[in-house]
Amino acid sequence: MTTSGKIELMAPAGNFECLQAAIDNGADSVYFGVEQLNMRARATNNFTLDDLQEITDRCQPKNVRTYLTLNTIIYDHDLSIVKTLLKKAKDANITAVIASDQAVIASARAIGMEVHISTQLNVTNVETVRFYSLFADTMVLSRELSLRQVKMITSQIEKEQIKGPSGNLVEIEVFGHGALCMAVSGKCYLSLHSHNSSANRGACKQNCRKKYTVIDQESGFEIEIDNEYMMSPKDLCTLDFLDQVIDAGVKVLKIEGRGRAPEYVATVTKTYREAIDAYDEGTFTKEKVALWMKELEKVYNRGFWSGYYLGQELGEWSDISGSSATQKKVYVGKGVHYFPKAEIGEFKIEAYDIKKGDKLLITGPSTGAQELVLEDMMVNDLVSEEATKGDSVTFKLPFRIRMSDKLYKIVEA
Repeated sequence: MTTSGKIELMAPAGNFECLQAAIDNGADSVYFGVEQLNMRARATNNFTLDDLQEITDRCQPKNVRTYLTLNTIIYDHDLSIVKTLLKKAKDANITAVIASDQAVIASARAIGMEVHISTQLNVTNVETVRFYSLFADTMVLSRELSLRQVKMITSQIEKEQIKGPSGNLVEIEVFGHGALCMAVSGKCYLSLHSHNSSANRGACKQNCRKKYTVIDQESGFEIEIDNEYMMSPKDLCTLDFLDQVIDAGVKVLKIEGRGRAPEYVATVTKTYREAIDAYDEGTFTKEKVALWMKELEKVYNRGFWSGYYLGQELGEWSDISGSSATQKKVYVGKGVHYFPKAEIGEFKIEAYDIKKGDKLLITGPSTGAQELVLEDMMVNDLVSEEATKGDSVTFKLPFRIRMSDKLYKIVEA
């Protein structure tokens, strides 16, 4: 449960780079998968059981809450793994588990672990909220609800004083930004039928993101769909009506993207952090929204729409297979050494040239995703304004780098 009056900003963590990026850019909480029993089992690296303690060690000092996603369909042969995973999470002081299967919910409650109801359970009315309040303190509503419907549910929670196991009022969480799919809250069988790879076990093959042709079986007449990606919705974005989302009584805003890059996590988290803070300070304006939207457009996206929240005409489909981002990263080189007293980082240029004034991105498991503009640098121990493949480069950095860190140049897409 949240402790402050602000809406909680939850960011995705597909690996340690993304986890650190979320922490550094103002997330109140992070959610992540461990091993295979989560809805992004094959879309990202995921963490291991041995990583749980480090996740807590990084997050607790920053007062960032940690949520384990354990929300796939669970079969009998999974039950022992579920119990092992929950015990490890409990021992590592992970804050809560996001669950949809009754066995997971029951197992978590049996060991006193906080439960959040996943969107996979399609909570769409207050009666369902009342039922699950027996087990859970937070509920992720179905993605198909309008803000008016969300407000009706949060108002009833307040009016009826519906409380979870913690004794506090049940909190409502919604998706605020990121990928949407054509299925009802993610329940899709396309990739199961086409590739024997179940989306409901975290193994979606993303059939809906591809181009299709319709063929008349009798005549063989073929039609290419005008909108080439007619099953691929644009990405959800609530930033331009975030004030309405907060006013609807939502307590947790979730950013989708456990399969996305650390710079995506950094940019989106930072942008929504600024927007939430501006709302609380009474400085949330159209002018600021326009600037924030420009920032969001820089990282991976399929175009933006408001989803189902505003009750507008539905079906805003993407017209491309990949990203509409206005910027992209190109690999430059890798970290070599950091000189802490001088605050200087050393890199080996392996691929792409860089020059003074370039916008750079440095990513790493401990570094997260850090952006900077290159001002002055030394190339092979000489002052220079440009470096090429094979060069050793040093420049001023206010943060430590490691040998595992990667250096990128950010360019216009």
